[in-house]
Amino acid sequence: MTTEDKSGTPQPADISLANRYGGPKRGLSRNAKRGAGIAALAVGIGFLAWVSTSSAMSSVTFKDIGYSTIDATQTELDFQVTREPGTAVKCAVKALDSKFAVVGWKVVDIPPANPDSQQSQGADGGRTIARREVLRTESQSVSAVVDSCWIPGKSK
Repeated sequence: MTTEDKSGTPQPADISLANRYGGPKRGLSRNAKRGAGIAALAVGIGFLAWVSTSSAMSSVTFKDIGYSTIDATQTELDFQVTREPGTAVKCAVKALDSKFAVVGWKVVDIPPANPDSQQSQGADGGRTIARREVLRTESQSVSAVVDSCWIPGKSK
């Protein structure tokens, strides 16, 4: 018995390519395209809503007002912190020498505003609080600044 050798017979190019790589791919239906577009739009809107609310609800801002050097071992820093009235905040403040080296450092606790206090009766409802802190220094400082502020329990 002999087997027939078919390798010598040529096949049309489109059939041999289809056998090798598979047939042409079908596109998505109109309904599938519409569904994918709606899903992508919903995900985008949800992401934007999350970003806008999370940054607005947990935002803490600060502003340096001024400083004064009392002597070679102390510097006084005036600053403002803006946060939600019922939110406790921590701020890291530092004093610098003429070469910008840190010569004093302190973490300041700012408690939540009391609803009955004078601060909460202010123009912004107690969101902004002014603080004056005295920092001990290793040597004469030439400036003092707020390094960062954050809500305790959240990452800096």
